[in-house]
Amino acid sequence: MMAEGGGGGGEEKTLVEILEESIPIDLNKYVNYVRSPSAGAIATFEGTTRDTFEGRKVVELRYEAYVGMAERKLRSICGEARGRWEVEAVAAAHRVGTVGVGEASVFVAVAAVHRAEAMEACRFVIDEIKASVPIWKKEVYEDGEVWKENKEFFEGGGGGCCGKKERVEAHVSGG
Repeated sequence: MMAEGGGGGGEEKTLVEILEESIPIDLNKYVNYVRSPSAGAIATFEGTTRDTFEGRKVVELRYEAYVGMAERKLRSICGEARGRWEVEAVAAAHRVGTVGVGEASVFVAVAAVHRAEAMEACRFVIDEIKASVPIWKKEVYEDGEVWKENKEFFEGGGGGCCGKKERVEAHVSGG
């Protein structure tokens, strides 16, 4: 799925994608999308599947999303970043389905005139993705699996989707 945007008078260069299962994130696509002769900096963040968590061997991650809502929320987050920093272009992609160890599950690229603005806006976008975009992650281990909650969700982010937030302990075992 893809949502690309522009706006009225001043063109807002934004690319937002939720990628279906088995479609890897093409990092160069997003970096090239935000690249601009007027931008002196491009900041990126790539979130990858690590091989261990708290001493347990991770086999893979599995993501589920409410795709339409996730795309709208991603676009809103990119717009909020534009309102806070002088951003030339923003691109954000997140995979759904199975993501193997070492593979990227999320990628953000932000171009701005200056380094500090690009870096701050990039950090804001990834933190808000983790805090408020309706994408859910299950970690699959050699000895079981568990749905994971992002700490950013409970720390509030910048306007989560769900009102009051309560921590729920839920573990799925098996293997």
